[in-house]
Amino acid sequence: MLSRIAESLFWIGRYIERADGTASVLDAHLQLLLEDPWIDENLACRSILEVMGAKIPETGDMTRQDVLSLLAVDRSQPTAIAFSLGAARENARRAREIVSTELWECLNTTRARTPRKVADDKVHAFIAWVRERSALAVGIIESATRRDEAWYFFTLGRSLERADMTARLLATRSLTEDSGPSWTTILRSCGAYESYLRTHSGSPSAVRAGEFLLLDRQFPRSILFSLTRAEHCLDEIEPRSETAAPDQSRRMLGQIRSEIEYRPIAEILEDLPAHMESVQLATSSVSEQARLRYFPNDAAPSWVGETT
Repeated sequence: MLSRIAESLFWIGRYIERADGTASVLDAHLQLLLEDPWIDENLACRSILEVMGAKIPETGDMTRQDVLSLLAVDRSQPTAIAFSLGAARENARRAREIVSTELWECLNTTRARTPRKVADDKVHAFIAWVRERSALAVGIIESATRRDEAWYFFTLGRSLERADMTARLLATRSLTEDSGPSWTTILRSCGAYESYLRTHSGSPSAVRAGEFLLLDRQFPRSILFSLTRAEHCLDEIEPRSETAAPDQSRRMLGQIRSEIEYRPIAEILEDLPAHMESVQLATSSVSEQARLRYFPNDAAPSWVGETT
């Protein structure tokens, strides 16, 4: 497979998952403002923008409308949903000879229908629409793509982005010193609430909910599941011999997976933001190593803070 095609498939997976994950984080943030009317809106808004890596103005109070602009509809901001949807469509155009007609039409239509402004009473409808369109794109790929290199590159990008986004969503639990989204809100935001209830009875506790989103081996949005799938994709893309040492990408994934898997959950929850930052740094480093190994060019799409 041409590195140009592999790169586009990798970033289609990342951008689709990024749009869905950003919508989930935004949903959790808005629920936080509704759950706790006494929270400092400026502090909460600055905290969520920091979690997402957005550029934050040094002066002036931030409002939920500012967050919507930076994380939802601003096409020039790499943190925004609209930017991710547009980037996914552009990468599909570059790999048009591989991308199916159904996926191309899905991404093209989604990009064309992305609004430039969202009214306050339409925010939750917009978030639901983004998640539905992301699920449609993923469903097309999962149901109509051979499990060859194309699927593995797409799934590798998607798995890395999902681990990163779940980490960012968990980091919102500590948005402020006094409060953050409830564990029920976080579970609902990533579609995990009903799965959690089938696994654990009763209201979500910090330990059980945190353990579910971090370590559940059968829930697709858990960090452990995503990291394990990313390792599997790397193994399938470039199988290693019994005597060869794992490459840098595999070593990084194995290290962060082991750290999350074998560290006591109570210890992780004590300093959740720091551990989630470690996950984000690891996924970013693995993505960079994959770029250097499989996409050796200077035109890789980037997340905030990386050079283009």
